[in-house]
Amino acid sequence: MRKITSLFVALFLLGVSTPGLADRGDPNLDLIKARQGEMELRSYFFGPLVAMAKGKMDYDADMAAGLARQMQSLTELDMGRAWAPNTGNDKYPGKTAALPEIWTTYPEIAEYGKNYQTAIDALAGSAGKGLNALRANLRGVGDACKGCHDNFVQKK
Repeated sequence: MRKITSLFVALFLLGVSTPGLADRGDPNLDLIKARQGEMELRSYFFGPLVAMAKGKMDYDADMAAGLARQMQSLTELDMGRAWAPNTGNDKYPGKTAALPEIWTTYPEIAEYGKNYQTAIDALAGSAGKGLNALRANLRGVGDACKGCHDNFVQKK
């Protein structure tokens, strides 16, 4: 847990100490950076699992289990405040890809979070039990991410 906290703090500090300092008067930009930092951490832990599943990296049961547990621990962070209304790309173009529909679809949007939690829990329970077990539950996480991103993230 200490490693993840340190990594989160480091990523957050990196995000707030970069060129956006001119925007420091707007607290919503800190919220946007916080949620982007949390998404970066998800990617940081998920990437090696995908690489193992695709054979681009040797499967390591201990590493896979640890990475999945770290992803699970991220779900314990209370990120609700970072998703404040009026922090979408309609108000902050170029700063966030979050579509304003996120804030107009509650409680539907909450279902995406529940699906993600279920998928992460399944992955955390299986990732260290062999490559086939990892692969079996990795897709569920990807699908949970994709579902939300397809509907609530600006397409590039």
